[in-house]
Amino acid sequence: MVSDDKIYEALNNVLDETNFEWLGKRIKGKVRDSYVLDNKRVIIVSDRISAFDRVLGTIPFKGQVLNQIAAFWFNKTSDIVDNHVISVPDPNVMIVKECEQLPLEFIVRGYITGVTKTSAWYNYEHGVRNFCGNLLPEGLKKNQKFDKPILTPTTKLEEHDRSISKAEAIADGLIDSETFDKASESCFKLYQKAAEYALTRGLIFVDTKYELGQIDGKIVVSDEVNTPDSSRYWYADTYDELFANGKSQRKIDKEYVREWLAAQGFLGDGEPPVLTEEVKIEAAKRYIKAYEIITGKDFVIDETPVVERVENALKACELV
Repeated sequence: MVSDDKIYEALNNVLDETNFEWLGKRIKGKVRDSYVLDNKRVIIVSDRISAFDRVLGTIPFKGQVLNQIAAFWFNKTSDIVDNHVISVPDPNVMIVKECEQLPLEFIVRGYITGVTKTSAWYNYEHGVRNFCGNLLPEGLKKNQKFDKPILTPTTKLEEHDRSISKAEAIADGLIDSETFDKASESCFKLYQKAAEYALTRGLIFVDTKYELGQIDGKIVVSDEVNTPDSSRYWYADTYDELFANGKSQRKIDKEYVREWLAAQGFLGDGEPPVLTEEVKIEAAKRYIKAYEIITGKDFVIDETPVVERVENALKACELV
């Protein structure tokens, strides 16, 4: 496990953003910078962290963790759902096939939990019983397992994500029924495989967000897959006891940062509080631990300045 001192030393060696003009125009997302070259896309996973639809700062090693976990899962699930990966030339970089992204994010939930306004528990607690077309029974408790996983899509091209049902998405002209069904089938397959594998690592795979695209009319999983930014993982050995006592689950995802923000009174509106060094270090430890538990590998640190390392790796690819 990486020490607190190592993480502290890396607080200023983070990848906040890139500006590789030689790769062309940068497309900046909340966490990823990307560059499109013909039918390829270079995705650079920064150390930026977002929550409640806001970018809040940087966490050391976060981009490396996310990219390497995504690469692990893309490889592990390639036999059940095609993906867009071509190569991973650097811990923070993935080169992928350019694809036509679907305008929805597909969230699969095995448990009812969460603190954001699009989460299942937030809506349930506020009286919603038809959540994205899923009829929820009375009497559910926070962190309870659903009888079977549910799909709760959200929009992704609006200022704030909006939960939406299949019928609403079709009515809004966002997607057609056949494409939605194919995407849904792919997401449930991905979730099931991840849930089964997670248990072998002592984890519960709680819920996750998938982004899908199409290449030549075929559904592919893109962006990231089963990372701590897009998914929740709980420890399996203490789930029953904590649930029975109504206590919070032990977790290894960015819910820690969300809950810290919520404790400061921030749920997405107004000016977000500044992340403290202590919060950044604890978040980094959790990301690294997530990598090591999920993949079964030791996390490797390269002390080269991250921007320099990434640029050198990309230039070695001779993309332009």
